[in-house]
Amino acid sequence: MNQTSAPGLKVLVTGATGFVGREVVRQLRAHGHSIRALVRQPGSALAETLAQTAGAELVPGDVLDPGTVQRAVAGVDAVVHLVGIIREFGTQTFENMHVRATAHVVQAARAARVQRLLHVSALGTRPDAPSRYHRTKWEAEEQVRASGLPWTILRPSLIYGPGDQFINLFVRISRYTPVLLLPGSPTSLFQPVFIRVVGRCVAAALTHPDAVARTLDVCGPERFTLKDMVRTVLEVLNRRRLLLYMPMPVARLTAAILEAICPTLLRRPAPFNRDQYLMLSEHNIGDPEPIQHLFGITQPTFREGLATWLAPKPHRTPAPASPTATPDQQSAGRPDPEDPPGR
Repeated sequence: MNQTSAPGLKVLVTGATGFVGREVVRQLRAHGHSIRALVRQPGSALAETLAQTAGAELVPGDVLDPGTVQRAVAGVDAVVHLVGIIREFGTQTFENMHVRATAHVVQAARAARVQRLLHVSALGTRPDAPSRYHRTKWEAEEQVRASGLPWTILRPSLIYGPGDQFINLFVRISRYTPVLLLPGSPTSLFQPVFIRVVGRCVAAALTHPDAVARTLDVCGPERFTLKDMVRTVLEVLNRRRLLLYMPMPVARLTAAILEAICPTLLRRPAPFNRDQYLMLSEHNIGDPEPIQHLFGITQPTFREGLATWLAPKPHRTPAPASPTATPDQQSAGRPDPEDPPGR
């Protein structure tokens, strides 16, 4: 593995308040690095939590504003660029959030001569991909490779964990209906990866000499169809539901209708769009061996990862409190209301 034991770095993280960003910050702090976060809303609850729990320095700004990106990068040792979107809305287009944002980060990192630039992309990224999502991700990767800096690109597969927007969608829907309709191809395969594994890979790659100038898949140890994934989720939840694939033309039409009505009538991005339809219609698989070899990371199975936050907790009858116990003694062993399950 030959992991370096570099002293703590000052690391700028873009996208630090997101699902992946919060875990990346946690892992970077565990490795002794200090965090600076570029945030659009420094007064938001997520940003304030970053400052309080991770000691992050908050820099107000937007990745689409090159001036604020330059100010955020000034004085840091490394940059971890996480910003990306799966759904377009308003000015947050794939071209803006993937290509332009990465151009601003690369330009600022080059001007500041940072020691490392780590970019989180997506598995399936390639120049001839059917989805604009993956094609714009490829353009962003090419900018990182041409930066002239010591760079690493990580390509995660479908990331699951507390707070994800994919697996948890099926968790929520399965509460209310006996039938789940699945979009995409029945033969497409996926390698879901646990959020904590992604965080560990980012933290390890940032200082690993053999990760420089490498594009690495970050995917789980098992391959599933979408139906098998959702079935496993339901088994962990102890729920029985009928799973049916939508006919492909129906799924495509549904995506087009949602894209047309959600932004205009509901003022929000479509929950399912044509790019997601295209991505679910092809394999999303990779090779996990390089990250296991480089970083020595042991991955949980999909079922094990799900169980850390989805498995029903056994009901326990609390023992009666001693009449002489203090309030602190009485509350010992109870879950902290500020510590949500699955963290």
